[in-house]
Amino acid sequence: MRQMIKLLTLFIIMFGHATSAVAQQTITEEQLRQAQQAGQSDRVDLSQYIQSGGNSTGRNQPINLPTSSGPMPAGEEGMPPPYGANLFDGGYESERSDGLNSSYLVAPGDKISIQMWGTVNRAEVVTVDNQGNIFIPDVGPITVKDVPANRINSVVTQNIKTVYTNNVRIYVNLLTATPVSVFVAGPVVRPGQYAGLASDSVLFFLKRAGGIDPYRGSYRNITVLRNNEIVLDYDLYKFLKDGRLPAFSFKDEDVILVGEQGAMVTVEGAARYPFRFELTEDNSTGESLVFYSRPLSKTSHVAVTGSRPEGPISVYLPINDFDAFSMADGDKVLFNDDIRPQVISVQLSGSYIGPSFYTVEKDTRLLDLLNHIEIDPAQANYGSIYIKRESVAEQQKELINESLNRLERSIFTAPASSDGEARIRAQEAQLVSQFVARARQIEPLGKVIVSENGKVANIRLEQGDEIVIPAQTDLIQVSGEVLMPQAIVYNPEATIEDYVAWAGGFSERADDDRIAILHANGLTSFVESGGGHWYRERDGKSLQAGDQILVLPKVDTKFMQTIKDVTQIIYQIAIAANVASD
Repeated sequence: MRQMIKLLTLFIIMFGHATSAVAQQTITEEQLRQAQQAGQSDRVDLSQYIQSGGNSTGRNQPINLPTSSGPMPAGEEGMPPPYGANLFDGGYESERSDGLNSSYLVAPGDKISIQMWGTVNRAEVVTVDNQGNIFIPDVGPITVKDVPANRINSVVTQNIKTVYTNNVRIYVNLLTATPVSVFVAGPVVRPGQYAGLASDSVLFFLKRAGGIDPYRGSYRNITVLRNNEIVLDYDLYKFLKDGRLPAFSFKDEDVILVGEQGAMVTVEGAARYPFRFELTEDNSTGESLVFYSRPLSKTSHVAVTGSRPEGPISVYLPINDFDAFSMADGDKVLFNDDIRPQVISVQLSGSYIGPSFYTVEKDTRLLDLLNHIEIDPAQANYGSIYIKRESVAEQQKELINESLNRLERSIFTAPASSDGEARIRAQEAQLVSQFVARARQIEPLGKVIVSENGKVANIRLEQGDEIVIPAQTDLIQVSGEVLMPQAIVYNPEATIEDYVAWAGGFSERADDDRIAILHANGLTSFVESGGGHWYRERDGKSLQAGDQILVLPKVDTKFMQTIKDVTQIIYQIAIAANVASD
């Protein structure tokens, strides 16, 4: 009955206070009316909390809430979320235990356990009365109102000791705390009335209300009203940045009022926190935005676009000059790395002496760097240098993918004149799909051929180039569709057929009409059937130590419509990745 009277009194006081003005900020009757109506469906029965001995405040019941209490405003589609919008995605509201905060202030209705032993033996649980006192027989009333929970033992013990001075030991413990009912108003997802403990943080009650509306609510202008007077201000940016959240003890009838969203600035580009940030009167310069958005160290310039009373603006200034720049609502700030590096990094692999990593000027050419690299002529094949370049590898990958896309289109769109042919087409399409899936996984090497016949082209180097100096070798590698892929000692009198024979001969899947020769300088050549001494007789060329003979697989002739495309892709992969794709 007392609890019902208490709640009735709370509503009467609420409506009485709603009509009076407060300094700096007011809560209107309309706001409180919306809070009351919205909270009807989620109001917590305080009697259940009391009957359970303080073990239920509703905090263990998850609340599934929308992310906004209204539609997205026009013009904000695709915009980044406000800074701090994910603050209420956590589960602290439902996962926190019901343990009391050590800084909780004792209030009327709290229950305190008192145990005494020695000359006097007594154990009882007392309740703090409306005047903030507890009564102990033979001792009298002891004021405990607003005493922190971690000091209640010392305060009560000290008062009891004034009566029982000898041979009495005392232990005092705060058992339960009386729940408070707090209103949450303003642009939150579900304004209303929520129950909790006096020691609960403002984040707890905001979470119960579904969090701040990300399109309309302020994360920097949150106040606690008591008797229509502002008793505390919150700026959640300080909590997000430094973890600072003022300690506060709530009371019945308190109102947490979220202010309207202030001026917003959108941050894009090279920043660790690319969000929308809310400005305040004291924090509207570029310096404050840099403090919260944390641009990357490589940022050199800032682009600002927006509108002012005199018209649109668009400025581009160094980041050091941005600190004093005054921002306005709707500005877009782009942090940009606009200083191009004047040096590039290249690395060496293969046979060389000295470091493997070099930093050189942008316009450095290959021979300029090779003049500073020491090698052992007996160990390094200096005339077969080539380069692996990322941009070339990306182009090769793109060309292979385009060929694979054409192959898929041709096989999947081929017409069929009968059911039997359609079944054959389906089987062929399945085989081609498996080939395409494997081919897409192959990564090209990005080889740039810069040497031939012992001459090296003096090309301009790029960032990330890998200069490969092959090692001298006496071996010929035979791989692909042969029975026993292996390395064979180079014989200047041997032909390609000899090396294939020494590797066990062609496999059943081999295409013996054309064989790929991967030279030590990265160049790839194809030898047609009937070659014999084809290199010598036709082009005056021959196999050299360090070359690789790559026997490619044969494409089944029943794929008449796609055999050309498949063969072309196999050749492309052989050139780009030095592998024979089956």
